[in-house]
Amino acid sequence: MERFLPGRHQIESFGNGGFRLGGVSHLGSLVITPSGVRACSAVDVSSLTVEHLSAVVSEITEIDMLLIGTGRSIAPLAKPVALYLQQHGLGYDTMSTNAAVRTYNVVEAEDRRVAAVLIAVDKAYG
Repeated sequence: MERFLPGRHQIESFGNGGFRLGGVSHLGSLVITPSGVRACSAVDVSSLTVEHLSAVVSEITEIDMLLIGTGRSIAPLAKPVALYLQQHGLGYDTMSTNAAVRTYNVVEAEDRRVAAVLIAVDKAYG
């Protein structure tokens, strides 16, 4: 999964199936790590896989908090995905994408070590 936007960035807006951050618009879901932003092919939390989280796990020593935005509403992770994170000792919080974006921006502004997996939503925000 290639980074399309290196570095750390605030999320400027989201909705309509995508996100805007670092002055760049992206259609679809995202994986955000301290090293940059990557596209994620998951369209909902049930399609989120271990492969989508490999970039997060590869930077585990740089991350204190993982936020997972599961779409319009809170939904649990699939068991294999939750086990994968547990096996790597990475705790996470699942919440709606709306809540995850707000939380991510606050934590990022505090210069804390945060990563996020955000499922795109169709309603416009920001």
